Amino acid sequence: MSAFSRFTPLASALPSTVPFVGPEAIERQSGLLVKARIGANENGFGPAPSVLAAMREQAGDIWKYNDPENHTLKEALAAHLGTAAANIAIGGGIDELLGQIVRLVVEPGAPVVTSLGGYPTFNFHVAGFGGQLVTVPYSNDREDLEGLLDAVKRQNPPLVYFANPDNPMGSWWDAGSIVAFAKALPETTLLILDEAYSETGPAAALPSITSLIDLPNVIRTRTFSKAYGLAGARVGYAISTPGTALAFDKIRNHFGMNRLATVAALAALKDQAYLSEVVANIHAARDRISVIARANGLAPLASATNFVAIDAGRDGAHARAIVDGLMQHGVFIRMPGVAPLNRCIRVSVGPEADLALFEDALPQVLKSLG
Repeated sequence: MSAFSRFTPLASALPSTVPFVGPEAIERQSGLLVKARIGANENGFGPAPSVLAAMREQAGDIWKYNDPENHTLKEALAAHLGTAAANIAIGGGIDELLGQIVRLVVEPGAPVVTSLGGYPTFNFHVAGFGGQLVTVPYSNDREDLEGLLDAVKRQNPPLVYFANPDNPMGSWWDAGSIVAFAKALPETTLLILDEAYSETGPAAALPSITSLIDLPNVIRTRTFSKAYGLAGARVGYAISTPGTALAFDKIRNHFGMNRLATVAALAALKDQAYLSEVVANIHAARDRISVIARANGLAPLASATNFVAIDAGRDGAHARAIVDGLMQHGVFIRMPGVAPLNRCIRVSVGPEADLALFEDALPQVLKSLG
């Protein structure tokens, strides 16, 4: 009897995979308890008390669907950014928006340009819609703008992905370089400018809204997951021209946004004083992680994100041994997945108690590895 697959040839060829192994899965598989959750680039300082209060106050309305047009959140974001609501699209975190963008512009077999070792969830979506990744190596631990542009000119892809500040290295480019890159792209290539860490980087790394808002082939993606401390709420948004933003309505799940998550995002936008406080805490925690790294003979990289990539001095096998060794002490961290970036470990910011556990465990792990 011939084998039969109920799935499409594309789906049948794809592996069943999760791009990230979460701390919950590690606990289940290893029997170890995560004591310091500083690996997933979450904001361990959490959301504002005003955000939690707003969610509690409106929890009784959870029986209602969320507004399928996301009108109030679009208006609030537009006022915050200094643009129009028509320039905004809302999604369940940047990850959902990335999948929608790929679906909108990538046909099976089409080339898609990105950086080798960049955000794996983007690659996951490209594979899921049949695109073919064309990757450009990092240069000096940051994404290579010139190399990406050269690849675009060679491949004429419908899509190029670039994150600033960058995950997994924490590096960044200045705003002028980013704007020049965007304007140098052919109009047939759509740029995803992933700005998940926009609030935690230097102001000089963030192009103004007006500098890119009129380019129909640029979509900037941002999130409430990082600086606002709402990773579990899944609220992201895209900034683009009205015509590009409207295209999301062709394919999105119109009732996909969680009502209480929307309440949380609206409250978070109102509490900019708390955001400033948290960003200061993030900067201080980055410095603390760097001090711990140097005290153990490791080299922290400059970071514009809510994590620090630390050069462990050898190769991916050594970095993996450090990651696994720290987990034996209950300290959950991660590492980049592609050489030569994988010579590093990556430590997310968190409260002092978490960083103290990291500080205590790291020298023990390094000593055991020799």
